[in-house]
Amino acid sequence: EFRRVLFRSHCRRGLLELDLILERFNQKHLLGLDAVQLEQFKELLALDDNHLLDLIMERIPVTDQRLAPVLGMLKAV
Repeated sequence: EFRRVLFRSHCRRGLLELDLILERFNQKHLLGLDAVQLEQFKELLALDDNHLLDLIMERIPVTDQRLAPVLGMLKAV
């Protein structure tokens, strides 16, 4: 499962800033995620790249508070 998520996070669509954030997140946190966090990360990866980057950069508010913990981890890398 981790390999699949790692692949999905590396196959982004060309936003360098997001690619760098995801790469650092994967190195620092991916293997330590529990099952719930892994599902939340997968939900975030399913978002449009621009939307995900806007959430990470706090340009738009988080509407689904379930995703806030993993989003906080993304913001911290």
